[in-house]
Order: sequence, then C-alpha cells, then structure tokens
Amino acid sequence: MLKSRVITAIVLAVLFLLALFLLPMAAWAALVVLVVLQGATEWSKLAKLEGFGATLYRVITLLIMLVLIWVVPRTSEQFVSVHLSVYAVSALLWLIIVPAWLMIGWKVERPWLMALVGWAVLIPTGLAMLDLRVASPWVLLSVMGLVWMADIAAYFTGRKFGRHKLAPNISPGKTWEGVAGAMLGVSCYVLLVWSFSPYSSQREVLPILLFAAWWWVGLAVIGDLFESAIKRQAGVKDSGTLLPGHGGLLDRIDALTSTLPLAALAILLPFLR
Repeated sequence: MLKSRVITAIVLAVLFLLALFLLPMAAWAALVVLVVLQGATEWSKLAKLEGFGATLYRVITLLIMLVLIWVVPRTSEQFVSVHLSVYAVSALLWLIIVPAWLMIGWKVERPWLMALVGWAVLIPTGLAMLDLRVASPWVLLSVMGLVWMADIAAYFTGRKFGRHKLAPNISPGKTWEGVAGAMLGVSCYVLLVWSFSPYSSQREVLPILLFAAWWWVGLAVIGDLFESAIKRQAGVKDSGTLLPGHGGLLDRIDALTSTLPLAALAILLPFLR
C-alpha cells in the first residue's frame, strides 16, 4: 500500500507541476472545473444522492463554476465582491460550523442538506485554485506545499510514534504525535521557503509566518477530520477509487478544502473597497 501511495503521489505531483506552470489560464480553469466535478461525483455518493439527484447535483455544480469563472468579469468590483462572498461562506463553514459539527457528532440524514455542504466545501476550493494561480503559480504552490508537508510529516510521524489518538471516534488512525510531526514539518518548510524569499533579511517576519503555518495545520486537520466524519457517516472507507493507494480525489484534497479558500480570502481582502 505504501509503495502504491508513493508512486501515485509522485505521478500526481509531476502532472500537477506541469499543469500549474505550463497550461494557459483557460486550460487551467477547465482542469479546475473537472477537479470540482470529480469531487462533486464523490460527494454525491457520500451524501447518498442517487440517479437523477446525483446527475442534477453535478450539473448544478458545473453551472455554478461556469458562472463564477466566465460570467463575472475579473476586472470588476463585482468580481471581488462575489468571490469574497464565496470565501466568506467557506470561512464560516471551517471556522465555526465544522468544529461544532465535529464536537457534537452531528449526523445529517437529508441528502440535499449534505449536497449544500458539499457545495460549500468544493466551490470555494475550486475558485481558490483559480484566484491563487492568477496571483502567482508560486503562491498557489507554496500554500499547497505547506498542506502537503503537514500531511506527509503527520503520516510518517504518526506511523512511527503515534500512541495518543486525536479523534478515535472519527478517525482512529490519527494521533497527537502525528499533529506534532506536522507542526515540526511545516516549521522546517517555512524556514526553507523564507530563507529563499525576498523577506529573508526581515527576521521579524519569521515568527508571523511560523504562527500562520501552525494555524494552517489546525485548519488542515479540521478538513481531514471532517471528511473522515462524512465517510464514517456514509459507511465507506474511501470517497472513491480514482487514485491507487489513496482512494478518491476527496481523500487527497480534504485538507486543501479547508485551507485554500481562506488563503484566497486573505489575498483578495486588500482589494475590497
């Protein structure tokens, strides 16, 4: 399983980097739409939408993405307002609703209520992948790299030293030792990125970056735990079988859904008048 996970991760990383730096914006947007649609397909199964309901869910998801990407002019104030509104919904979800959801162990039985939650998870993530790349492909890569580093460090630290369960009723495999490993991993990542950045001479910036990275780990953990809770509610181990050794697409982007939209929100806020 580990060998399969590593091979799949390497292939995905190479393809992602090629797409991120080589694809024109229109092609990147089309790729992002496909990613969101795949996520919607997997989410519809977790929400127990079937037949026409599942098809309608994917169609509406596609229409929402098309409107947000191609209908709202990118140079207008309306663009900033609409995108900030989408990210505000995401912030509400991940900072307030999901933590409360996980603490009380809420079980949602209504498929279309779960469908609404799925849109709040997927649409802001797709939009953030576009806005952050417009800001700079390096910005998007840096944010995603931070989450990947946390995930990798948590995985191997948890396997080696994991003893104390983080949330045994939600995800028995996750441990506090894994979280500590993630914090250490992102600290090393931030130090490396900072040392090669234009701000390396400004030492006062480093504590701020480290604090933000540790907060980012918390968000990533929440995203990971939330998807685990939804899968447990649906009675499945993985969200799908798309990626060998990893499961479905949602199993790979769960931590990104809780972090990318808030990064995009932070970047767009200065443009709000």
